[in-house]
Parts: sequence; structure tokens; C-alpha cells
Amino acid sequence: MRTRDQFRKSLLMAGAALALLAPGAQAKSLQVLYDFQDLSDGAYPEAGVIMDKAGNLYGTTLEGGTGNCYEDGGCGTVFKLAPDGTKTILYSFLGGNDGSGPHGLVMDKAGNLYGVTSAGGGTGCFDGYGCGTVFEVAADGTETVLHVFEGGTDGEEPSGGLIMDKKGNLYGTTGDTVFRIGAGGKEKPLHYFSGGDGFEIGPVTLVRDKAGNFYGTTQDGGAYRYGTVFKLSPGGTETVLYSFTGGSDGGGPYAGVIIDASGNLYGTTPYDGDISCDYGEGCGTVFKLAPDGTETTLYTFTDTGVNANPMAGLTMDGAGNLYGTTYGFSAGAVFKLAAGGTEKLLYTFTGGDDGSQPLGGVILDGKGHLYGTTSGGGGGDCNNGFGCGAVFELAR
Repeated sequence: MRTRDQFRKSLLMAGAALALLAPGAQAKSLQVLYDFQDLSDGAYPEAGVIMDKAGNLYGTTLEGGTGNCYEDGGCGTVFKLAPDGTKTILYSFLGGNDGSGPHGLVMDKAGNLYGVTSAGGGTGCFDGYGCGTVFEVAADGTETVLHVFEGGTDGEEPSGGLIMDKKGNLYGTTGDTVFRIGAGGKEKPLHYFSGGDGFEIGPVTLVRDKAGNFYGTTQDGGAYRYGTVFKLSPGGTETVLYSFTGGSDGGGPYAGVIIDASGNLYGTTPYDGDISCDYGEGCGTVFKLAPDGTETTLYTFTDTGVNANPMAGLTMDGAGNLYGTTYGFSAGAVFKLAAGGTEKLLYTFTGGDDGSQPLGGVILDGKGHLYGTTSGGGGGDCNNGFGCGAVFELAR
């Protein structure tokens, strides 16, 4: 069975080759809020964005900035995008003790931002590039490293977003652990995955219920080696709620899940689902998991070049409609899935100035507008002309 990393690399290669072949006819409801211009400006935003009460957007770029990483590609940035389109780099990673390759953000009441870097922070892991960090960026741009991962049961290569409880504790995932960062930056691994209970966690942002239980996914492991949905009690007891079979139910969930008021979980799988896409893999699914463990495939994606391979998680509105993105084998799309299972493509990216291949999900504002990022495309000069990525707004 092909590994999840190999699968994602196949998508990246196919997407780079096909992005400019995406359909040109577009709805006029998408507005590009910002095109990243070059590596010094920040490049390749793989996570989505968050919004404050004033309408400012905050996000990360995986590369770019003033640091010297990735063959002079920069070590990544944390940015702010004001409602008038003014973009500010709040922090540019240097690739040393401060980390490199930032992902996902959460904001506290004081406006401080928290996230993870997938590398840097020390001399361990990745041939000495470090195992990753948890960081804080204050409103004035001051960065503080809260924790440096050391590998092993401490974890390494975090790539998902963080969540925060009322006491200010942070919770997140590395490739094989769920962790908590308490006051003063003290880290405690809550669970270490060993294979049968799940293995290889992607860029998963955990979700928490009212009782304090955490929910997430693993890309691999479980009963059939196609990944799991798991529950983790506040005390660290892990339960596999569902093991994917790699058939019509999908396989290898790359992102996390969301939860509704009744305790149902919703998520995506990037491949399988009985509809064949390139490389012999399926095109992916949207699934629902009831509290009793019953799994329902709400939608199976079809290979139309764009309507395939959802890599990100979902957002739900008050009516129960689900929203997400597909990475596709060309430029990707934004979709809506009605409560009854009817899918509608809200926008299909062209791979040009509007962006290409969203890896992050979307958020909703009070007016029902969607906001997100594309990992490539846009009007900037990166990746041999394929662009540096973009931030977009989509009116439904």
C-alpha cells in the first residue's frame, strides 16, 4: 500500500503539471484578497486563516520570509491581512531555535497568536534541522518559543493547528502524539500512537466536546491500515471510534473532524471511495460518524480534475450545510455539501491569479462569506511561474 506521503507527493506533482489546464469559466463571487508576490513576501500558505472581531485575517506561509531554509526558500511567516487588503508580516522565521515551517494559528483574548512549526527548534530530527516547536507571536510581532520537540514519545514534526481551553492550555498533535502545553510552556504528551490504535497523524486540529474529550484522525493504522477516527479522554485514554477500510468509506484521513451539537463527527478522506481517480486511488469522501460508531459516507468525490481529493477539514453553518475544499488533480475547488448529501461546486480555481490547490479549509463570517488560502497559484513569482499562493473570499 502506498504511504500517505507518497500519495501527497503524487498530488503535488500532478497538480503542478495540470494547474494551468483548469477550466477558465468562473463565477464572479470569488475575490482574491491577497496574492503573495515572491519568497521574501511569504509563500505557500498550506493552512487556512482565522479572523478576529475586527475582520482581520491571520495565517501562516510554509516558506518565504527573511530566513534561509529550503534552499534559500525562506523558513515561513506569520501574517496579518487587514480588511482593506494591507498585509503585514508579523514574524519571519529564521530556521534556528525559533523553528521553521509554521502551520495553523489560534488566538487568545489578548490577541496573541499560537501555532506550531514542523521543523527547527534544535539540533535533533531531520539531519539536525530540529523536531519542531510550539510558538507564540504577540501583537507587536515578538515571537516566543513555548516548547521544543525532541522526538520519541515527546513527538516530532507537528503540522496541525492548536486549540486552547479556558485556562489557556494548548492542545495539538505531532506525527504520532497528542500533547498539551500548560502554563509556562510545560509540555505533557497525552497519548502516543503505536500503530494498532492509529498511526501517522496529518495536519490535524483537534476538536473537543463539552466533557473535555478530544477527537481527531490518523492517516494510517487501525484495523485495516487505512486510518482511524479516535477519541481521547481528558485523562489520556484513547479509543478507536472507527477504522477505515479503504473501500467505499474512504481511507487515510488527512485532516481532523468537526463535531455538531448531537455529538456527530464530520470529516474528509482524500482518496478511495469506489470512484477511481489517477494513480489507481479513489477520489475521496465526506463522512459522518455517529456517537454509536456508525459511519456514513455522505458524499463520494468524482474525478473531474478539480472535484477530487479533499485534503482539508470541514466547516458547518447553522443549517447543517458543510463547506470544504478539494485539492484536485488540477487546481482544486471550494464545495458545499447540503445536509441531504447534495454537493455543489461553489468555485473552481483556474491555477492562475485566483490561486491553485487549496490545502487548508475555509471559515465562515457572520455574513456567510467563506475565507481561505490556496497553496499555489496567484499572481506572484514562485515555483517556476506557478505562483506563491493566495488568500481569498468567496460570497456564497
